[in-house]
Amino acid sequence: MNPARAEAIEPRKVTFDAPDGTPIGGFAWQAGSRTRPVVIVNPATSVRCRYYFRFADYLFAHGRDVLLYDYRGIGESRPAKLAGFDANWIDWGALDFEAALRFAADHFAGQAIDVVAHSIGGCLIGLAPSNATIRRAVTMGAQYAYWRDYAREHRLGMLLKWHIAMPALAAVFGYVPARRLGWMEDTPRGVAHSWAKSRARFEQTYRAPPFALADERVAQLVRQFTALRAPLLAISTTDDPFGTVAAIERLLDYFDGCETRTHLRLEPSAFDADAIGHFAFFHSRFQTRLWPIVLQWLETASLAQATPGERVSVRRRASEDGARAGHAVDSSLARDGRIHRHFSI
Repeated sequence: MNPARAEAIEPRKVTFDAPDGTPIGGFAWQAGSRTRPVVIVNPATSVRCRYYFRFADYLFAHGRDVLLYDYRGIGESRPAKLAGFDANWIDWGALDFEAALRFAADHFAGQAIDVVAHSIGGCLIGLAPSNATIRRAVTMGAQYAYWRDYAREHRLGMLLKWHIAMPALAAVFGYVPARRLGWMEDTPRGVAHSWAKSRARFEQTYRAPPFALADERVAQLVRQFTALRAPLLAISTTDDPFGTVAAIERLLDYFDGCETRTHLRLEPSAFDADAIGHFAFFHSRFQTRLWPIVLQWLETASLAQATPGERVSVRRRASEDGARAGHAVDSSLARDGRIHRHFSI
């Protein structure tokens, strides 16, 4: 399963330009063999790419080159002055992730490109014009923060923090000083608006101020999601207040061009863990328990039969003439917290 293993190396720092000229900083693990796939890791909102270093070391040791990067405004891609800096989730996907895909195509020439994405990073996959070049994809807790999808017992607190306090701080300071509050990295004002104003339909967020994109641009965003053809594994955990069944399925609905879309929901106790939540999946303590699930998918685009967890939904791409087998996911069932299984043949 893991050919072309490599000894651990120190990653090299890289910088590349987004299509609009914004410099994007990151790190590359590269063995110099074209037989190895390269994995791009898309971080969660305002989480530095350095958070995923040990995961990158693991992937590299198991036959994969790796590219980590920070979105504009964050970490290695933070400007000298963040107050007033213009960036939102659309920029992060259509420009920054797009730049990472282009960099991988140029600097890992001839190597298959896979993606592992955390939280909003999974949504950003759908926004990049070059997403059709992705071979396989895995997301963890991927959703776009529609507040009604938050876990019921945490919903009010999350609504107050992320949809009221966060944009208020952005209005006062010109950015969100999240680091001093112990929330996450300092965050651009426009990203705070993307999150705080997120609606049930992702694109509807961008029809209204402060974004007010033209109708054709909004329609283009939706079409771009369907360009992804890669087999997609969406992982969620039962104790993640962001990544509920409703939230994961809501985003998966957009990726209807994928060869397959599989939603695997994990119970922490099945992995001898008290909690996994939204962030701990990438902690090194889960290297032998959770990370092999990702490796298996990147290698075979399938889950091992013995993989613990509930297959919440398994969907296959419709035929080219538009025929669809089975039924669409009933999002009302998902919103009620009940698991909806969907199997297309």
